[in-house]
Amino acid sequence: MAHWLIKSEPSAYSWPQFVKDRKTSWTGVRNAQAAINLKAMKPGDRCFFYHSNEGKEIVGIAEVAKAAYPDPTDKDGKAVTVDVKAVAPVKARVTLAAIKADPRLKDFGLVRQSRLSVVPVNDEQWKLILKMSETK
Repeated sequence: MAHWLIKSEPSAYSWPQFVKDRKTSWTGVRNAQAAINLKAMKPGDRCFFYHSNEGKEIVGIAEVAKAAYPDPTDKDGKAVTVDVKAVAPVKARVTLAAIKADPRLKDFGLVRQSRLSVVPVNDEQWKLILKMSETK
């Protein structure tokens, strides 16, 4: 199982809305690298749900429910989406400042490619961030 981080601005799509919806298609991703990451996602993979711009923190955990398929919001037919479902909130939110302050996370995609909306999370990073979030 792989791990990921997906980003959303809370004013556009927040964790509370995701929990209410329970499941959504992660549409609108147009960056080439982020699209490659979407294509690599498999059902059962876990994702951190990150509030970008407002809050700048990991707020929850999601799971990939359906592998990549054509994004219906893309008129050109090139973009892909995946379906994700809400799993649980983290017990303690993990801020971008806390992530940047930990030298063990210096190579984390959120730090290295901060504008990328979908980034891989390696096993060590996943375990460390779970610990930081006080979540099992």
